[in-house]
Amino acid sequence: MTSAIRAERAEGQAPSAVARLPLVASDAAIVEALRARRAEGGTALYDCHHEHVRRVLIRVLGPGAHLADLVQDVFVSAIESIDRLEEPDALRGWLASIAVFRARAEIRSRSRLRLFPLFERDDLPETETTAQCPEVDEAVRSTYRVLSRLPADERVAFALRFIDGMELVEVADACQVSLATIKRRLARAQERFRSMARTYPELAPWLEGGGS
Repeated sequence: MTSAIRAERAEGQAPSAVARLPLVASDAAIVEALRARRAEGGTALYDCHHEHVRRVLIRVLGPGAHLADLVQDVFVSAIESIDRLEEPDALRGWLASIAVFRARAEIRSRSRLRLFPLFERDDLPETETTAQCPEVDEAVRSTYRVLSRLPADERVAFALRFIDGMELVEVADACQVSLATIKRRLARAQERFRSMARTYPELAPWLEGGGS
């Protein structure tokens, strides 16, 4: 029996049931804890950044994505490859790039399923429903119908820039390409999107506003 527990009992208090992990406050501290394989590193990584990762995934993939599994995949990949992160202060952007990589793989997987369906529609694995996303309306659904017809790299760039509102440099970093490359992708994506979106009346406000 430890001295702390003996003292608690002597004062008539119940021993603490939960051992709290020390607080990891900064991204640099999180990275240090992860590299030292300390348990609090993974907890702090998730607590501080899961909303950001989830946001990137849902902006790229849209409503209906099985986000729980995808978010978990991103954090598992980040923890396993943490030694590859060169700048600890760039942790947030690095996580976004992992999320983009995972989202791109998901888009391509969906495309293959459309070309070579292995399941009847009613037999497909369950995903999150739009009932969990009350902000989703017909314009959003139509936006993602159009995006589903774009090449994966253009879809990712378009979603991060025009749906999530990332700056161009952030989009380039998340996609791990140069600024010039991301500008070219966005120009192509905008042109394709405008062409296809004209068939959806609910997207008229976006088109009239210039799409930016």
